[in-house]
Amino acid sequence: MTSTETTTGSTDPEPGGYAAARLRLLQEEARSGPARRAALASLTDGWLTALFTTAAEETGVHGAALVAVGGYGRGELSPRSDLDLLLLHDGNTDPASVAALADRVWYPVWDLGLALDHSVRSPAEARRTAAEDLKVQLGLLDARPVAGDLGLVAAMRTAILADWRNQAPKRLPALHELCRERAERQGELQFLLEPDLKEARGGLRDATALRAVAASWVADAPREGLADARRVLSDARDALHLTTGRATDRLALQEQDQVADALGLLDADALLRQVYEAARTVSYATDVTWREVDRVLRARSVRPRLRAILGGGRAAAERTPLAEGVVEADGEVVLARTARPERDPVLTLRAAAAAAQSELPLSRHVVRRLATAAQPLPVPWPAEAREELVTLLGAGEATVPVWEALEAEGLITRLLPDWERVRCRPQRNPVHTWTVDRHLVEAAVRAGALTRRVGRPDLLLVAALLHDIGKGWPGDHSVAGEVIARDTAARIGFDQHDVGIIATLVRHHLLLVETATRRDLDDPATVRSVATAVGSATTLELLHALTEADALATGPAAWSSWRASLVGDLVGRVAAELAGRAPQEPEPAAPGAEQERLAIEALRTGGPVLALRAQAGAPDEDGEPEPVGVELHIALPDRPGVLPAAAGVLALHRLTVRAADLRAVELPTQLGGPADVLLLSWRVAAEYGSLPQAARLRADLVRALDGSLDIRARLAEREAAYPRRRGTKAPPPRVTVAAAGSRLATVIEVRAQDAPGLLHRIGRALERSGVRVRSAHVSTLGANAVDAFYVTDTDGKPLPGGRALAVADAVETALRA
Repeated sequence: MTSTETTTGSTDPEPGGYAAARLRLLQEEARSGPARRAALASLTDGWLTALFTTAAEETGVHGAALVAVGGYGRGELSPRSDLDLLLLHDGNTDPASVAALADRVWYPVWDLGLALDHSVRSPAEARRTAAEDLKVQLGLLDARPVAGDLGLVAAMRTAILADWRNQAPKRLPALHELCRERAERQGELQFLLEPDLKEARGGLRDATALRAVAASWVADAPREGLADARRVLSDARDALHLTTGRATDRLALQEQDQVADALGLLDADALLRQVYEAARTVSYATDVTWREVDRVLRARSVRPRLRAILGGGRAAAERTPLAEGVVEADGEVVLARTARPERDPVLTLRAAAAAAQSELPLSRHVVRRLATAAQPLPVPWPAEAREELVTLLGAGEATVPVWEALEAEGLITRLLPDWERVRCRPQRNPVHTWTVDRHLVEAAVRAGALTRRVGRPDLLLVAALLHDIGKGWPGDHSVAGEVIARDTAARIGFDQHDVGIIATLVRHHLLLVETATRRDLDDPATVRSVATAVGSATTLELLHALTEADALATGPAAWSSWRASLVGDLVGRVAAELAGRAPQEPEPAAPGAEQERLAIEALRTGGPVLALRAQAGAPDEDGEPEPVGVELHIALPDRPGVLPAAAGVLALHRLTVRAADLRAVELPTQLGGPADVLLLSWRVAAEYGSLPQAARLRADLVRALDGSLDIRARLAEREAAYPRRRGTKAPPPRVTVAAAGSRLATVIEVRAQDAPGLLHRIGRALERSGVRVRSAHVSTLGANAVDAFYVTDTDGKPLPGGRALAVADAVETALRA
């Protein structure tokens, strides 16, 4: 076989000619995507054909062929793809001559620096290796002759395909398991901030697996949108190869803007959203296809026995009614024979709710029929439609696959038009596990487990579904979301009163956790402000459950027993305020028994006293206490510099501060006058290794306070080596004065990227500003620190407005330095 000259190069066997033609092709802006991949494969074919033909003549080898396999076999050659080649020989040629032929083909490829995956086999060896190695068999399914004996390649292809189809009952389950294992290792492409375009679930490897399933003749993948999804992922991979100059498939954060620009997209978010949509199409096709494979193989295994029992007769599939117009058949939810989607506008939601409640998949054919034939719902929705939506949302984990099936055919955006703005929208905050739309569904799933705690579970579930709906719009997503939620709730058919509650829940869905972790709950102004925003006990009850559902659906770093206890404490106080039983203001800074013991000891010794112990939370499912973290209590007589010194010592010992609380208490002395003692409570975790002993911490704290330990210099050495998330550029710190934060003190709020010594630097800046830290509430969420410092002047009064702003500016300047 010889190749004619192509438009992108020639059949010149010299590497230089091919390299120049290849470079010209990759630099052509007018040709990209499938056309460029096909042209690159054609150009490479021509070069390899010339190499092979010359080498075969020189070595005198006949009865051999050069075969492209894998992606190259499909004619899909990306700029930095491996060349997957098989030198196929008839088995009768002298092995030394075959080896010489192989060398004459392989070495020019290596000389150009191209990655080469190569093998030399006879047809019998190819079949035997394929039978032993599933990955080899998958590659040979796409075998394509490049040069040489076409009949030899055709015979091998026929045999490989026959083996694949004959062995399908065994090989397809093995392929499915291979895909599952890869998905567990690589994750879901559609939710990753740095996805592997090839290996992650929903990527190009899964698309190739679908081709293999189709070649088995057992099942075929849904074709709608699949070719476009493959093209989007391949185009992104090509652009990644060209912008990085490397054979990489991971779309790293630092490469995304360049790749987006190469593809003509607005920005990295537009790129990720396009990639996510493609991955979602592949993932859905994968789920549907493997479900069909399982069904067919199960039927094949049962059919011979069933035929024997029935004497050759054929049994009709059993159909079990689930709801009006909805039945179960062969493990899927399908429409009853009497169902009329064109006359029943609620049928889509009814079928979805029935599927979720039954924990069964919606048949793809049913979803397609509903998408094309279902009558649109009137606006506002009838009560039945609203009830079916609530039923769907309250079904727990089974809600997710049903929702995905509806979304794959565009039914969700037809039901809820504003959903389009959040669909596949990435979330750059690493605390978030999901895209915006999937997070909303996950929040509804989590809320479904909390419906017994509220009097209006319907409002909770819908508010959970809508709480971040404003993220598709500019500005504060809570403010934008309130407007959208109000319109959507009215569309769904809620009355004006319920619409108001849902809108309030969306507007204030972050209120409880932000207040509980950043404000002084002993300050009556804090409780009153929350009560005013919430307005009623019913809304408070719902907001409490929504707060937990939202956090649980965000990711593991967003919720803990500690946060739950703080939010619960706040809710109790606000509930009392709403009920007209304003909580009595406690004695100022009344310490607990442990803290009182430490404070007395600190006052007696005149130095710091420390206690380090594990902290247990609420019991888990097995009745064992859930660990909240390691709690460190420090008590010492009040003096300047305590906060930066204590925070610096913790940083030196590689203790990460998860939460912290500082307050001053007054204790009587033997002389009768009161003395101030500072109590610092920390929840910490070791970056690695074991925790330091309290005695070592105390010794370093004493040295830091007397100036013999230069914490700033020691921390500066480590700050340069602090590990940062690859490719991320942290936003600059922001320090503000919280409006109406407290009547007893000025609240300085700090938001910054967490780093070793951050709290030490904040404390130093406050110390240099000449203010007194009355109390502090520190929390770390993922890579972000959100801290609130209640400060006063030296007389214990709140700061005037101008000075408060100056202090905030000084802290921000120190953190930016």
